[in-house]
Amino acid sequence: MTSGQPEYETDADLEWCYDAVHGVSRTFSITIDRLEEPMARHICLGYLLCRVADTIEDAGHIPPETQTELLVEYDRLLDPETDASVSAFMDEVEPWIPDDPNDDWKVVAETPRVLRTFESLDEEPREIMREPVRELVDGMAMFTDRYADEGGLRLQTLEELEEYCWYAAGTVGTLITGLVARGASEERAREMRDNARSFALLLQLVNIAKDVENDYHEENNVYLPAEWLEEENVPVDAVTDEENHGAVTNVIQRVTSRAETYVDDAHRYLEVVPERHGNRLSAWAIPYLLAVGTMRELRERPEDVVQEGDVKVPRAEVYALIQQFEDDISRSRLEDLRQKMAEEPLHR
Repeated sequence: MTSGQPEYETDADLEWCYDAVHGVSRTFSITIDRLEEPMARHICLGYLLCRVADTIEDAGHIPPETQTELLVEYDRLLDPETDASVSAFMDEVEPWIPDDPNDDWKVVAETPRVLRTFESLDEEPREIMREPVRELVDGMAMFTDRYADEGGLRLQTLEELEEYCWYAAGTVGTLITGLVARGASEERAREMRDNARSFALLLQLVNIAKDVENDYHEENNVYLPAEWLEEENVPVDAVTDEENHGAVTNVIQRVTSRAETYVDDAHRYLEVVPERHGNRLSAWAIPYLLAVGTMRELRERPEDVVQEGDVKVPRAEVYALIQQFEDDISRSRLEDLRQKMAEEPLHR
């Protein structure tokens, strides 16, 4: 069932949603540019629904108990069995939207637009997306509540880190898999489901390894496991202090090594992902290969994460990678690209 929204309004809202994704995520912007309809709109809207929750969860200026309340209320908006009011949610969240909002907060401010565009989708994709988005929101609410007394997330163990990664990214992998596996053979769909977690955890662990400084100073979150920091004699709240740079670098390398354990299964995911409903292999192969390249950079200069707060694949390499997919390439080429990018920048 759709919202009955006039078509011209739906088109304008969808165009805004596409523009919004380009503003908040370089990686998902690349992905959506590679997709065709209807998959492009499905992934775009699924991502923005998750981004609303992610922005609230990352907001260091919102008290943790309020973050949890906002996330719980947002989850109610996504539940078709409740009569939760969008306007009531906006009344609660608007006081926390910065006066000069960045692109992430502009998405939060436009939550009603994102929701009504989502509700305009056909029932099948909409219902495939709804459950994993709600699982993400519930998981984030659980974590903000768990660390309410600390004022920010302070993950303790590797197991807890991967639990968080599941809610932050594995649920998105479930959403993607549900959409792209429609019509696939049961064997193929099962293999995708078996490897979707690895694909998602690879990307999320790489993000955590490279964003330590930003996560702490802008969000007051420390995702590096406290048990690993303790082994290096680093207090959790001193994770970016200059005297701890060398020790924290060791922990970053351990997180990177953990991410590497998921590369093979993530690669298998790409080998079986079907190209139907507007899905394209390149939409997921490019983020995967960028993660491989980022791990190379983290291995070679992990100290830059804490010294400069910035470890990225060179922009020229991003362009070179995208160029590789301007024409359709065989899946067998993925292994060659993976091996090359694991060793040196693709543009050299």
